[in-house]
Amino acid sequence: MSILDWLVLFLTLLSIVSYGVYKTRGKQSLETYLKGNTANWWTIGLSIMATQASAITFLSTPGQAYEDGMRFIQFYFGLPLAMIIISIAFVPIYYKLKVYTAYEYLESRFDLKTRTLTALLFIVQRGLAAGITIYAPAIILSTLLGWNLTWTNIFIGVLVILYTVSGGTEAVSITQKQQMAVMMGGMVLAGVMVIQLLPISMPEVLRVAGKMDKLNMVNFDFKWEDRYSFWSGMTAAVFLFLSYFGTDQSQVQRYLAGQTLTQSRMGLLMNGFLKIPMQFLILFIGVLVFVFYQFITPPVHFNQVQTAALRESTHAPELARLEQAFQANFDSSKVVYSQLLTAMDQDASVVGLTGTLKSLKAGQQEIRREVKSLLLAHDPEAETRDTDYVFMRFVMDYLPSGVVGLLFAVIFAAAMSSSSSELNALGSTTTVDLYKRSIRKEASDSHYVRSSKLFTALWGFGAILFATYASLFENLIQAVNLLGSLFYGTILGIFIVGFFVKWIKGEAVFIAAILSQALILVVHFFNGKGLFGLEWNIGFLWYNAIGCLAVVLFGLILQLLVGGDTQTKN
Repeated sequence: MSILDWLVLFLTLLSIVSYGVYKTRGKQSLETYLKGNTANWWTIGLSIMATQASAITFLSTPGQAYEDGMRFIQFYFGLPLAMIIISIAFVPIYYKLKVYTAYEYLESRFDLKTRTLTALLFIVQRGLAAGITIYAPAIILSTLLGWNLTWTNIFIGVLVILYTVSGGTEAVSITQKQQMAVMMGGMVLAGVMVIQLLPISMPEVLRVAGKMDKLNMVNFDFKWEDRYSFWSGMTAAVFLFLSYFGTDQSQVQRYLAGQTLTQSRMGLLMNGFLKIPMQFLILFIGVLVFVFYQFITPPVHFNQVQTAALRESTHAPELARLEQAFQANFDSSKVVYSQLLTAMDQDASVVGLTGTLKSLKAGQQEIRREVKSLLLAHDPEAETRDTDYVFMRFVMDYLPSGVVGLLFAVIFAAAMSSSSSELNALGSTTTVDLYKRSIRKEASDSHYVRSSKLFTALWGFGAILFATYASLFENLIQAVNLLGSLFYGTILGIFIVGFFVKWIKGEAVFIAAILSQALILVVHFFNGKGLFGLEWNIGFLWYNAIGCLAVVLFGLILQLLVGGDTQTKN
């Protein structure tokens, strides 16, 4: 990167951190530290969106569209429905009880052990996710910038810890407004510049993308193993969103800071109806980059640090041969693309040309697989999946100075926005649901503020440590969704029983939650393999529905068996 890029990157990040620390300086009570100073609805909406829109969103999503088209957007189809349900059923109860965390409600409804179990499930899941949230962008950015991975993890983590520990929830909320401005401004600018760089017109871009199956936004075919279809988006994903936005403290804490119940509801609805257009924009930028690389030769592998190492190895001749074959294939496909565009302009048959193109693209994919095999032959520990490098590789190769620095600032800002919410929530939950409730029950308000700051910092350093020793999953954005799906179903089931199935009491729901969590872990680890003669292959989004419904079902059965007082506490 140029000096201008470095200046843009560091000035943007430092201004965000400094602003967050400056605006939240001064004496704080536990109330203001954990809830902030009553945010308005659009601050809540932006904070909710920024918490979910991690760096993984901006790194993985364009690459996912490049490889798999627009079908990932179906994952968000059920989000507006989930926001409406949470606004009607969840938020009023939290406001009525004046809770600091979502899990406080569970003690008033069930008992202390159910509250503690649910808080621990959240802490385990979100503690691991915080590490991935830092690690995911760090490994990409360290590769692209030539930084040491450990120091990149530390750089991101320490920046977040500084203002999150200093200002608590208010610092998180006010910095997220700036981060969202940087993120969306940078992505809109990137989209405009990609369009300007395209060698064909926008109508032709849409034709090419359509013929290559990249505009596959809606799929009504039902398959259990399909993660992204209309049906999974409107069913399984709804369970995930209900749990994430309705019971995950990193999100609940965002709207508990609202001035009024109405302001919190409006913030949730803002997220519900703006998230899909936001994801559409990011995915469409990935499609534009795909079309760009149909006319401008792409790298045979987008992680060029790995291919550079390969050129210095004994595998260099074989790599050179594969690159020549890739270039020849690309030149042929470019000619066919020109023929295809001409045929479409003349309303001629395009079936044959489309088939030829897909055959050539399959040939390119085969060459790329051979290159990945070479990478593994050179380094068995090499990460061969390069989808997450596609967008930033394009940025570094083709966008002008200043814009490159801004786009890197987008990734760093996104990493900071999600991480700050997670650490803020982990610190709050540890303080309120474990330390204050069961360990140090009587202490001053200032003591609990200091404790919350300490726990937030400890979780931050723990996330950095986890990130330092983590390893890449198949895809970064899928890794986070998978990790959430392993725990969210059980957590949501406990809350669903609490809100709607008043007949089930604490003893039954506690055992049901343990059984449900065990079931989900068994389903996951034996997915595609089978157990006791039974075989199954389901997409991980369905874990959310299975876990939730299992808690309800087990709870009903256990309540019949254990009996007990039928009078509810709340």
